[in-house]
Amino acid sequence: MKNFFSAFVGIILLLGGYLLGVSWKSETESDTKIVEEKVVAENPTKEETASLGIKTKSSADFDLKPNEKATINLFQEAAPSVVFITTSTFQKDYFTMDIAEIPKGSGSGFLWDDQGHIVTNYHVIEEADKATITLADQSTWDAKLVGVAKDKDLAVLKIDAPAHLLSPLPVGKSDNLQVGQTVLAIGNPFGLDQTLTTGIISALGREVSGAGGFPIRDAIQTDAAINPGNSGGPLLNSSGELIGVNTAIYSPSGAYAGIGFSIPVDAVRWIIPELINFGKIKRPTLGIEIARNGFLERINKRGVLIIRVVPDGPAFQAGMRSTLRDRQGNIVLGDIILAINEFQINNSNELSEALEKLRMGEQVKVTLDRNDQIVETTLVLGQAR
Repeated sequence: MKNFFSAFVGIILLLGGYLLGVSWKSETESDTKIVEEKVVAENPTKEETASLGIKTKSSADFDLKPNEKATINLFQEAAPSVVFITTSTFQKDYFTMDIAEIPKGSGSGFLWDDQGHIVTNYHVIEEADKATITLADQSTWDAKLVGVAKDKDLAVLKIDAPAHLLSPLPVGKSDNLQVGQTVLAIGNPFGLDQTLTTGIISALGREVSGAGGFPIRDAIQTDAAINPGNSGGPLLNSSGELIGVNTAIYSPSGAYAGIGFSIPVDAVRWIIPELINFGKIKRPTLGIEIARNGFLERINKRGVLIIRVVPDGPAFQAGMRSTLRDRQGNIVLGDIILAINEFQINNSNELSEALEKLRMGEQVKVTLDRNDQIVETTLVLGQAR
């Protein structure tokens, strides 16, 4: 009897397990069918949507617009030329006498040539003891300082990297720029490397204060976002050509406020070779000392008055005259410079600006006011000391 009862219980358990399995399989199949039907409903085939009169877009319909493609291609081509610059200073511990390297700041720069020369702002590396360059492939290189033009807020560094990592930017022009023209800036704002911003040229011919308070003339104003860290990076036209070096922003808060400035590339094109070859700008000179601005205004004259002609200098060789006193102690005005070549000269600032566009050894025509008579002479510009 006991064996019969055990067998009966076993049969009941097997039958219950079978019925439970059949029920679970039925529910699973039902759930799967519901999911499949939902997927099919949410992702109908082309034939099904066509039969329902529904229009769908192919992948080609979601292609990027031509202007987007152009911007992407430009960034991909230009980005390898832009570098991330970090600077540091060395401090000595007065107790241990150990030298510690202290991070100082960061900025941007770009490759000028395939020799490893890098252009940046002077204020990016100002007072730094060491500069480290990070290229687009994330490799880092110690840089050495080649030359600086403090009053132009430009500097040149150099790294000894293999040629295949050096991709200089094509250099454009800035004398044909127009307000409204599209521009692009690449840099490392706030240490975020390889950042692209776009905008337009907002104005031309601006004068802004550069490093040390020196004025930067003919600056390009743009609304392309330029933030701290963008300094020294390139400003590009829509062809990917360098048209300026980003140098400053106008912002009460120190962050982007819609106004940024760039040094025009026409100035950069002559300054950088000077820094590479000589470590500084070898300025041309007339070989004269001039009166302060405002002196001639009091006697209703324009131009720049020559106070002294340097002996054996270019002006001396050309016969230009210094300001003197006669025997009675009266001032006898020297020559007044009115123009150099086609540049009209009204004050000392305009004289400096005119000379910046000329090179040492270049022959120029100088127009003078000599005793209220217009006189023209030619001279060969010398080198300023």
